[in-house]
Amino acid sequence: MAIPDSFLDELVSRTDIVDLVGGYVKFTKRSGGNMFGLCPFHSEKTPSFSVNRDKQIYHCFGCGKGGGAINFMMEIENIAFRDAIEMLANRAGMAVPDSGAHEDQSAKRRRMLGLNRDAARFYYEMLASPSSAAAREYLANRMISKAFVTKFGIGMAPDAWTSLTDAMKKKGYSQNDLIEAGLAKAGPVKEGRGGAGIYDIFRNRLMFPVIDVRGEVIGFSGRILGEGEPKYLNSPDTMVFSKKRNLFALNLAKKTKMGMLILVEGNIDVVSLHQAGFDSAVASLGTAFTDEQARLMAKYTDKAVIAYDSDEAGRRAALRAIPFLEKTGMGIKVLDMGSGKDPDEFIKTQGADAFRILLDRSENHIEYRLMTIRRSYDLTSDEGRVSYLAAATDMVSSLESEPEREVFGSRVANETGISAEAVKNEVRRKVKINENRQKKGYEKSAIRLKPATLPDGKPPGYKNEGSAAAEEGIVRCLARDTALLSVIIETGLSTDEFSEPFYAKLFDLLMERITEGRDVWESLILAELPPNEASALTKIMQKPESLQQNVTSMYNYISKIRSEKFKKASPDMEMLMEIMKYRQVE
Repeated sequence: MAIPDSFLDELVSRTDIVDLVGGYVKFTKRSGGNMFGLCPFHSEKTPSFSVNRDKQIYHCFGCGKGGGAINFMMEIENIAFRDAIEMLANRAGMAVPDSGAHEDQSAKRRRMLGLNRDAARFYYEMLASPSSAAAREYLANRMISKAFVTKFGIGMAPDAWTSLTDAMKKKGYSQNDLIEAGLAKAGPVKEGRGGAGIYDIFRNRLMFPVIDVRGEVIGFSGRILGEGEPKYLNSPDTMVFSKKRNLFALNLAKKTKMGMLILVEGNIDVVSLHQAGFDSAVASLGTAFTDEQARLMAKYTDKAVIAYDSDEAGRRAALRAIPFLEKTGMGIKVLDMGSGKDPDEFIKTQGADAFRILLDRSENHIEYRLMTIRRSYDLTSDEGRVSYLAAATDMVSSLESEPEREVFGSRVANETGISAEAVKNEVRRKVKINENRQKKGYEKSAIRLKPATLPDGKPPGYKNEGSAAAEEGIVRCLARDTALLSVIIETGLSTDEFSEPFYAKLFDLLMERITEGRDVWESLILAELPPNEASALTKIMQKPESLQQNVTSMYNYISKIRSEKFKKASPDMEMLMEIMKYRQVE
């Protein structure tokens, strides 16, 4: 059976959307009953994402996304309806009723998590086997203690085709279970595999289980021993794992008392830092750092330190990560380890105390960006200073804060020997260019995104625009004034007369709620819609409608629907005249 409507209504009523969204979005402005912040669903510099506590809805005036608490959780966490319900229910201290197909999905999810847990135990046990001597030697050379091998659950995937699959089958897991969990692949017979069927994805790799903040093993990251590519192999995305939405070791780092999270590149760096006492280290999982990972970090801290490798690739990666972290409102610093290749090597060669000093003296991310630009130019030559000035003022002009532009603009002036006034004017000029470019980009984006605001990915336009506009009006009026049910009953309006299935669906939802005596708050209706339809309804409800003229408006809307339908059903009079003329000639 489906989740009872009464449960959904109570869940939405118990959830304050401002508090919910505030865990993901930093509100920077209040206007009337709306809180504004940067949209978490598209990139922007000027806040256009609003949350209304009275209506319990959100709406972005930039990309058009909108909805209620359930829609927000589905969008922001990229999860299914049932999972969003469970997350909100846990938050509200409610138990979700069992429900048929959804229960099957939950059971499948639990089984996959159980398989991952058993696989992690298998890999951990294999690390102690005689065949894993090379892996133990590798860990010893990296100075990783047995205690931290245990703490992180580090294991070993044997250099064999079916060791894991054979072990898991004995525990009752099927081939399909292993494939869906990203632990095995289906493949043809090949020499050495011992048969057709399936084979292990992870072979001859040091295995790091990826554990989420709830303590569940959701995937794996395997580092190859010896030569070969890829150096790190991560689980593919599954129903319980998404690389771009998780961070390695966040389950441990979230408990830190350091007041910050340290972002590094590799799993070994994380383990080494934790072992040295820096228990706030986390790493992304084989992908470039993402917007989703930045938001995840922001849930647990308001300060981030980027400690990527000191090579050119590491510097580029740090520069790419900064805007994502900056968008969350976190304070950001960047470590420059100089001759140290990475945090693991730095600690081994210079010690934990030296790393702590480095951490205390880490640079503001703006200073780091300027330093990175400065390294590319020879400031002893006129040509080098001019080139540096152009690149540096580009960066300074991109800063949101005018005081920051003033401070770092002055620093650029000192470094190049150019007057502070000249640099200030150049920065202002580029700020204006950026604003104009952003405005044009926003306008183009709005045009481009317009079709996406329509439900079910429909292209712009309707079968009958006149009727669709009236149908939209009926939905809006009825949602705002349930007493208009009397007009619907009097006129006998039915969904069969609607030209757009989406508006017919909304009309049915409203009529069902009204006739059953249930509330028709916008947030409750939104709870019954998928995210794309919720965005469309939120946009509809933003439009003004005169409450004093609701009855008149309803009669007019119904009349419009029927007149448009009559037009479509009526014969084309011009065509009839042409046929009559033709017959007269004959």
